Amino acid sequence: MKIILAIVQDKDSNRLSSEFTKNNVRVTKLSTTGGFLRAGNTTFIVGIEDERIDEVLEIIKETCRSREQYITSPLSLDMPMDVHSAHPIEVKVGGATVFVLPVEGFYHY
Repeated sequence: MKIILAIVQDKDSNRLSSEFTKNNVRVTKLSTTGGFLRAGNTTFIVGIEDERIDEVLEIIKETCRSREQYITSPLSLDMPMDVHSAHPIEVKVGGATVFVLPVEGFYHY
């Protein structure tokens, strides 16, 4: 048995949740916030049998897509203010960050 932690952008969260339900994958869903863009994410916690890991990873891969987004670089307090310094920067967001962890024990009370 393994624990899969999948951190996905909120835009992909509902679709992924639906795919998990459709494929009888039980998950715990947590609202989280990313540190870089400070944008909403959803973290899915999946406890799954070893033989279903590839299936779950494929669901995540097919559902969560990366996309380009423009952000304005944050202003630093130690730099002089310049209205021309806040240029939009293109960054890749979305997709999924996935961790697969071993489980030493599973208990259901």
